[in-house]
Amino acid sequence: MQYDIVVIGGGIVGLASAYNLLKDRPDLKVAVLEKETTLAAHQTGHNSGVIHSGLYYKPGSLKATNCINGYNMLLDFCRENNIPFDLCGKLVVATEEWELPLLDNLYKRGLENGLTEIKYVEAKDIQQYEPYLEGGLKALHVPYTGIIDYTEVCLKMAECVEKWGGKVFTNAKAEDIEEFSNFIVIKTNSRTFETKMIVNCAGLYCDKVAQMAGEKVDTRIIPFRGEYYMLKPEKRYLVKNLIYPVPDPNFPFLGVHFTRMIDGGVEAGPNAVFAFKREGYHKTDVDFTEMFESLTWPGFQKVATKYWKTGIGEFYRSFSKTAFTNALRKFIPQIQEDDLIPAEAGVRAQACDREGGLLDDFKIIEKPRAIHILNAPSPAATSSLSIGKTIAEMVAKHF
Repeated sequence: MQYDIVVIGGGIVGLASAYNLLKDRPDLKVAVLEKETTLAAHQTGHNSGVIHSGLYYKPGSLKATNCINGYNMLLDFCRENNIPFDLCGKLVVATEEWELPLLDNLYKRGLENGLTEIKYVEAKDIQQYEPYLEGGLKALHVPYTGIIDYTEVCLKMAECVEKWGGKVFTNAKAEDIEEFSNFIVIKTNSRTFETKMIVNCAGLYCDKVAQMAGEKVDTRIIPFRGEYYMLKPEKRYLVKNLIYPVPDPNFPFLGVHFTRMIDGGVEAGPNAVFAFKREGYHKTDVDFTEMFESLTWPGFQKVATKYWKTGIGEFYRSFSKTAFTNALRKFIPQIQEDDLIPAEAGVRAQACDREGGLLDDFKIIEKPRAIHILNAPSPAATSSLSIGKTIAEMVAKHF
């Protein structure tokens, strides 16, 4: 099977890349390869469905630029294709005095990123937004934030790709990539593909695919499992929209928070624990080879040394529902342990460099015959159409 471009990975970034490639150049022969039997099977299908505003990200960074551009592109795509979404807004709440300067920094960053409608909410007014929230000293209201089902977005993108002449293959796991003078051969578990260029959007295995393609990768994907609970239906009234903590600027994870979902459910979490397998959605999931690769990566060893106290706290919450509940009660004291029902976990593909840096920004490497997306955690789903457009522009230079 011969193609101009083969996209490896059928999550939202891969599909958005194929969508933009064909939207700009319908003459191109494009294929998307997904190793699972369904699309959006991993990070895309396991996230909270939040439409991010671009509040947190360093102005001018890839995350900030692509999130803000992608936000508008996503809403336009949903309106054009009748995909439901709700711009319900969220509160970022400071519950400790030391968090107030961080909240101020977040407000300034939001304004720098063009979020002119964010505003402070004083303690006495917080319950106008979240009636059952207690203990907040001050909050930021972010009206841009929304909720959506990203799997539905993916399926519509795939439909567009095929309507425009592209092909989407499931059960097509890339197992070997060999480069020749004029083409690249990708061998999968089900068939072989010949292409002029590859776009690597393999998420949790993006570093492996890059190495398979001959790239010397200076980062390693370290999997972190995010574990969630759902509020039982009769307690959903406790959360009106989205409630977030003030993030620690030195740590890439937000901490437990509340998210109303597009189907009406309310998700609580996640904590973030090191996963013993790249697709380790359960505590008992272990792949000894993958675990050994992570544990022996010099960068991860430095991360573990630096954040061991935080890591122990996350693991404690993982195994203690009481501790998890107490973290939530910081915002809503009425919540009890039996109000929480275990929910599906997700695994975040977090790139870590050799020096112990957990990459905060997106990372895209462009080569003459390959483009590798080597770090695309949150807000990649919100940013996906903008990332896809960036990739399409990179590809256009080679065709």
